[in-house]
Amino acid sequence: MKTYCSLLLLLLAGACNAQTASSTKPAEMPLGFEEYDPVSTLKVPEHKLQKAKFPFIDVHNHQFQMGRGDDLHQLVSQMDSLNMQVMINLSGRGWGSVDENTKFFNTALAGIQKTAPKRLILFSNINFDDIGKAGWTEQAVKILADDVKNGAKGLKIYKSLGLNVKDNTGKRVRVDDERLDPIWAKCGELGIPVLIHTADPKSFWDPMDRYNERWLELKLHAGRKRSANDPVPWATLLAEQHNVFRKHPKTTFINAHMGWYPNDLDKLDSLMKVFPNTLVEIGAVIAELGRQPRASKKFFEKYQDRILFGKDSWVPSEYATYFRVLETEDEYFPYHKKYHAFWRMYGMGLSDDVLKKVYYKNALRIIPGLDKSQFPQ
Repeated sequence: MKTYCSLLLLLLAGACNAQTASSTKPAEMPLGFEEYDPVSTLKVPEHKLQKAKFPFIDVHNHQFQMGRGDDLHQLVSQMDSLNMQVMINLSGRGWGSVDENTKFFNTALAGIQKTAPKRLILFSNINFDDIGKAGWTEQAVKILADDVKNGAKGLKIYKSLGLNVKDNTGKRVRVDDERLDPIWAKCGELGIPVLIHTADPKSFWDPMDRYNERWLELKLHAGRKRSANDPVPWATLLAEQHNVFRKHPKTTFINAHMGWYPNDLDKLDSLMKVFPNTLVEIGAVIAELGRQPRASKKFFEKYQDRILFGKDSWVPSEYATYFRVLETEDEYFPYHKKYHAFWRMYGMGLSDDVLKKVYYKNALRIIPGLDKSQFPQ
């Protein structure tokens, strides 16, 4: 009898455990991180802005179709829908040989003159293919000066410098290579800014493990992953860039993507103090600013004369995130790309005075030849 009772108790316990397990078992298999995308139940005021409060200048854009001779009227119409008054096309020379990208540049200029010369602006670029050969530096300086004479308003340096550019001996060209010094000096002499992109987010150089905030991005875009010394440590690339700023105090530099320190504003603050000839632009880093709205707002107020609006990739619908972070005090709203930011955004609620500087006043001050009459005082 005792044995029978013990057996009955075990059977009942097993049945209870099975029922409990059944009741707590998910209806479906657990989702992976990539699929999990919950809809927030938070009820707070929302201001989903589709256009900027003030006309703005986008100092970081790429429009390769200009050099192909495509019609630009649709582009201007899209700009109007955002309240973008001026777009800086940083890809003025496109790619290819010197002759090819000179043709590209001239075609883009002709299209701009035909369509909207006050609203579409070109920056020049450097062709590094023959660096190291006799006369390369002198030719690069001459091409730059000719471009500025013909209408270019600045120089854009791609991240390939320091990463992929090699000289005629196959050696990596450092960002602070002395053969480039006459180019930086010429920009100062001509009074044009240099918008320079060096490296990428540090997470690209970090181990791709569960602690890496960019894990999903690196999984979806495997080509962005770099080893710790590929081609050199991340900190080395940034140090080379900073050497350029230090060696050329009379040249104005726009540090693209906030110098990859938007997630460490104290560090960026220290760099802004050391290099007064630099400004920063916010292209592709609004997700970092939107998750620390109080710290970001303080930084923007402190450096309101040295921050520029930039977006980088041309996806008009994504500008809404920028406007919302800069202009509103909205809470806990999504970013437009999960793989860049699985966290939520918060608005800084910048004042009109600061917004005007970020949107257009700072750019009007440092980029020569822009028509100021297109903007409010």
